Amino acid sequence: MAGRRVVVFPSSAELGPVLAHLVISRAEKAIASHGRFTLGLSGGSLVSMLSKELLALLQLDCSQWVVGFCDERLVSFDDPESTFGLYKSQLFPKINIPDSGILTIDPSLPVTECAEDYACKLKEAFPGEEFPVFDLLLLGMGPDGHTCSLFPGHPLLEETKKIVAPISDSPKPPPQRVTMTFPVVNAARCVAFVSTGGSKATVLKEVLEGGNASPYPAARVIPTSGELFWLIDDPAAATLTIQVERPGAGTKL
Repeated sequence: MAGRRVVVFPSSAELGPVLAHLVISRAEKAIASHGRFTLGLSGGSLVSMLSKELLALLQLDCSQWVVGFCDERLVSFDDPESTFGLYKSQLFPKINIPDSGILTIDPSLPVTECAEDYACKLKEAFPGEEFPVFDLLLLGMGPDGHTCSLFPGHPLLEETKKIVAPISDSPKPPPQRVTMTFPVVNAARCVAFVSTGGSKATVLKEVLEGGNASPYPAARVIPTSGELFWLIDDPAAATLTIQVERPGAGTKL
């Protein structure tokens, strides 16, 4: 791992523009290096934040982007629980990403077949790689310390061979989902968590300060050779005692 950076902002209003610039800077770096930018998206509050901030950027060019999803709920795309559906309504029609650059699940399939189908799509998009190496993964963390659809105490935490796994007993509804596994998450060139709000403070302290003994899935995100950012706000950082960065206006990561 290139080193973990914990970056604290007064609120999500200051965090959002820095997140957008992180996406753009890693996109420019990836396109210059290998001709495309591969991005893994997550749902929750990240959807509205990312959509708002990316659309505020001038001359945004997404024509060489390939976008996948770190996890997805097995619901129709017009269901409000669908992560792709949220980005489809808030972001994708407003940017110039080609339809072929958006890798979605097939929600008509049973959950096991859906995971296998999505794994095949990723393998086609990342030929020759045992585990897909995304340029950037954007992750969230739940109040229980889960990330993607990898929940505390679940057997999927120990999955080492599959790149996408099905889950039919998610403790958070809806119960049926597909999720990237830790080998894929930790293969990424850059991973950025976005975590805001006081409800995250207690578990965030455990994740960031608990060391290797932490039982929380988010603590297992340790990129093998990539960068790791935690972008958080003051309420979420309220109980941290580790050293953090507090950037000034206009900061770029």
